[in-house]
Amino acid sequence: MTQAKVFITRRLPTQLHRLEEVANVEVWSEPQPPPYQVLLEKVQEVDGLLCLLTDQIDQQLIQVGKSLKVISQMAVGFDNIDIPTATARRIPVGNTPGVLTDATADLTWALLMAAARRVVEADRFVRSHLWQTWEPDLLLGPDIAGATLGIVGFGRIGQAVARRAKGFDMRIIYTSKHRCNSELEQNLGVEFADFASLLQVSDFVTIHTPLSAETDHLFGEAEFVLMKQSAILINTARGAIVDPDALYQALRTGEIAGAAIDVTEPEPIPTDSPLLSLDNLIITPHIGSASRPTREKMANMAIDNLIAGLKGERLPYCVNSEVYHVVGDR
Repeated sequence: MTQAKVFITRRLPTQLHRLEEVANVEVWSEPQPPPYQVLLEKVQEVDGLLCLLTDQIDQQLIQVGKSLKVISQMAVGFDNIDIPTATARRIPVGNTPGVLTDATADLTWALLMAAARRVVEADRFVRSHLWQTWEPDLLLGPDIAGATLGIVGFGRIGQAVARRAKGFDMRIIYTSKHRCNSELEQNLGVEFADFASLLQVSDFVTIHTPLSAETDHLFGEAEFVLMKQSAILINTARGAIVDPDALYQALRTGEIAGAAIDVTEPEPIPTDSPLLSLDNLIITPHIGSASRPTREKMANMAIDNLIAGLKGERLPYCVNSEVYHVVGDR
């Protein structure tokens, strides 16, 4: 019996022994993602593909993968994958939900505190040999304790951020496509509000909604006008949810006080982006899930999905479960 073939688009932070027992494994060893043309060539030869958010898995690529049985993504999001095409081809697509909730919530909180207390600015101040004495008005920022936190998107990560905010006695309001039940709201100490109202009253606004046609550039010029001039924006979701030009103008003109973002549009951020010139903006390189245990768990979940798909079994974490009920052309 011919052994299955798989292609992994980057080195993973875990051992591949389990996968190597059931398949011939090829791993792209370069630090940068494989070029699209390389992906096109590889997918024509494999039964399984393990990919990352940086890989464009579009209609053309899925259609040329005549032997493709499973696509496994090492990420929660999957907006880089053409799910309808995969479903029509009866190819299950896996992701890694839940495992990065706390790691991303931790980074969200780190960014919120760093932006509020101007930690990055303060570090640069000291390293630039500008610290001469204690000054009453040096690098002042807002209080976090007792402030109002607005959470946009209230899934696992949004709720985890709310739990952290409770420890700071914050007023916590949220907006989401679907309102939570009253018991959860009471347990977390949160209030529901519409999007505009949340922007108007929040001292900190943190984004945890998926990227979709509805949320693409959800934050633009009009939204920044609604926010307090003292407000700080945090984004650890997807870069395209925030219009980068509008963000630049809002920060440059003082429409909002500051921002801290772990995601950009595009990624990586262009080296000539005007955002890089702003002192009131913190940018980290998409490290929301970058704790060692979390990344290892994500890699193993992706491998679990890949092995199940190669064996013709139901994926443990499948984003298009309807694939098991539809009839389509392979």
